Amino acid sequence: MTAAPNLVNAPEFTVSELSSALKRTVEDRFGHVRVRGEITGFRGPHSSGHCYFALKDESAKIEAVIWKFAHARMRFKPQEGLEVIATGKLTTYPNSSKYQIVIDSLEPAGVGALMALMEERKKKLAAEGLFDEARKQLLPWLPEVIGVVTSPTGAVIRDILHRLEDRFPRRVLVWPVKVQGEGSAEQVAAAIRGFNALPEGGRIPRPDLLIVARGGGSLEDLWSFNEEIVVRAAAESHIPLISAVGHETDITLIDFVADKRAPTPTAAAEMAVPVRSELFAEVAALARRTMVCWQRGQEARRNELRAAARALPAANELLAIPRQRLDHLGAGLPRGLKANTHAHFRRFAASSSRLTIGVLRGQVAHARQRLTVSGERITLSARALLHRRRERFSGLEIRLKASKLANAKAQRNAIARDLERTHRLAERAHRALKTALQRMEARVAHRGQLLSALSYRGVLERGFALVRDERGHSVHAAADIGPSASLSVEFADGRVAVTTDADRPPPTTRKVQAPRETKPAAPKRAAKPVDQGSLF
Repeated sequence: MTAAPNLVNAPEFTVSELSSALKRTVEDRFGHVRVRGEITGFRGPHSSGHCYFALKDESAKIEAVIWKFAHARMRFKPQEGLEVIATGKLTTYPNSSKYQIVIDSLEPAGVGALMALMEERKKKLAAEGLFDEARKQLLPWLPEVIGVVTSPTGAVIRDILHRLEDRFPRRVLVWPVKVQGEGSAEQVAAAIRGFNALPEGGRIPRPDLLIVARGGGSLEDLWSFNEEIVVRAAAESHIPLISAVGHETDITLIDFVADKRAPTPTAAAEMAVPVRSELFAEVAALARRTMVCWQRGQEARRNELRAAARALPAANELLAIPRQRLDHLGAGLPRGLKANTHAHFRRFAASSSRLTIGVLRGQVAHARQRLTVSGERITLSARALLHRRRERFSGLEIRLKASKLANAKAQRNAIARDLERTHRLAERAHRALKTALQRMEARVAHRGQLLSALSYRGVLERGFALVRDERGHSVHAAADIGPSASLSVEFADGRVAVTTDADRPPPTTRKVQAPRETKPAAPKRAAKPVDQGSLF
């Protein structure tokens, strides 16, 4: 009886409010967790790019989700049955009232998981035939250019260069890459494909041999060389490739697909080139053996020639029988000529007896008949040919008329288009000319206003006057005017001639320039008018 009132007074929640409260509680309490378990129910990424599966152990299971952007940057991708350590946060899914973990990063659970993943990947690639011996290429005996894919700062590249310098110096191209850590697998694969993409005879020479090298390390350090992208890039390489990753006991998947595996980077350099000093010694030994063999052969052939020369008969003995045969045949030649002439005469006589007038007439009649038949056949053929030519010419005439009509129509259309374009251009030219004239008129009006503003006549209109002497020069000071001087005073409405007073005192002594009569003005100043003139 007491529990019922308490339940009645309890606050009410909607399903959404309760789900949101539970979601906030779970996310606040488990904002960042690391969970170890086995992946189950993984069927690959969804069509949206997100991954949905579950993590389980011996007695429990939790739903998991990896969003698309997080899955794209993951180094280790989820696989069915793989034991992993997942890092993320717990949340709830209100639509089904269950909690799940949103995974941000994923890593295998220990070395055992890495080995299991490596074995599974090895079986998969072997089933595709990437490890078959038939696919492997032979290494070049003496490569001209060697491409090395490794870190430029490690001791590996120095060991390789030192060993090559000791054995047989060759040109080396180094493609610097990261050999461990995030993004290293992509860089190694890009370097292998980049060397294969170099053109023959280009600015950068294409290597004849590739060496993918790295020093020793743990399985995690060497894991980049177990990635599928690196293995497939090595399998697709058209350039022979040597794998020199780690030490003798380190095994990676690139070792199985490479054309040759080297236990160390130094051993890879030894496999790449022979020893030059040994080659020199071997070539010298072969040259000596060749000379000795040649001398022995010459001596043997010289002995054989001497023995053969002793066994040959003399020239007179060889020509005796042919000479006797020639004399015998020469003696019988006249008789043979007579017999041959007689036989030909008999054959000619037999043939002439068969040549009679009747035979000739029959041959002539047969030839005439053949000629008649041939003439009739020629006549029929000529008629048939003429008929075919007439039909062909009729068809050509029809096509020519149609073509002429079409051509004439096309020409009319072209003329109409050109006429329309000419009208448009004429209108545009008229508008452009009108605009240009308006601009010129505006410029002329502006220049006229400027000229009026700068002209001295505007000053005269304000009540001032311009005084000139007898020579028409403007007078600037009263001291320059002498007694009884004739002056011209210009007003705004005209000019007035005036004469100064006779009793005007003489001008005060001042520094005056030389008389104007003795020093004429410069030609350009004499030519310039007194007024402002035209600005144009």
